[in-house]
Amino acid sequence: MPAADAGRAGEKFARLVEIMARLRGPEGCPWDRRQTFESLKPYLLEETYEALDAVDRRDWPALAEELGDLLLEVAFLAQIAAEQDLFTIEHALDAIIGKLVRRHPHVFGDAVAATAEQVKQRWDQIKADERREKGRPSEGLLDSVPRALPALVEASQISSRAAAVGFDWQDADQVLEKLHEELAELAGARRCCSADRLSDELGDLLFTVVNLARFLGVDPEQALRATNAKFRRRFAWMEAKLREQGRSPAGASLEELEALWQQAKRD
Repeated sequence: MPAADAGRAGEKFARLVEIMARLRGPEGCPWDRRQTFESLKPYLLEETYEALDAVDRRDWPALAEELGDLLLEVAFLAQIAAEQDLFTIEHALDAIIGKLVRRHPHVFGDAVAATAEQVKQRWDQIKADERREKGRPSEGLLDSVPRALPALVEASQISSRAAAVGFDWQDADQVLEKLHEELAELAGARRCCSADRLSDELGDLLFTVVNLARFLGVDPEQALRATNAKFRRRFAWMEAKLREQGRSPAGASLEELEALWQQAKRD
């Protein structure tokens, strides 16, 4: 980014921080003043997913707007923290700037990293060194994967980290064999077992699917999001066709719905 553009962006970010401080001030907005760390969590999550949706749709004006909304949540949380003398937005900026410089010695130092894999390995090693320097206990391999992640993302991350130390199948064919095994176990559980056992077997099946996606080089979260979007489009097409006849899906037979679905796939 040219220096002039970076300067303008910095000025506008400072303006956002000023606006947030005013909204939270004595003469500010009653709703904004009432918010807490806990009350803002749903909004932070919602804005994140709306940004992801804009990326999926390749709607760049919408993405710009959604990223602005995400920045608002950052400024909002930092303002609340400042009011409680916990930290300021400057501390957050210092933290990420320092982290990026430290963990990219191949860019800001003399280290060499020729591939993305080498960069990732160096990042993890520097992260571990930072923890030791701060006197923090060593983490287990999977401890740094947040438990609050969407389940598919969590499964992808923990399986990838286990694979990085050699705990993995040799190829996709072995994962497919495991997938068939898990399907058979789920089928067997349907005939004899409790809801808890069914849930356990279904979870094993989904975890195996996530590993198959990893071997195929597919992001399972994004793959499922794309399939969800495809289902929405086709179902909406069916609804539109039925609406032309003054009908709704609830009033159509399964055979009619299946015929419309196949037509939606073709169209």
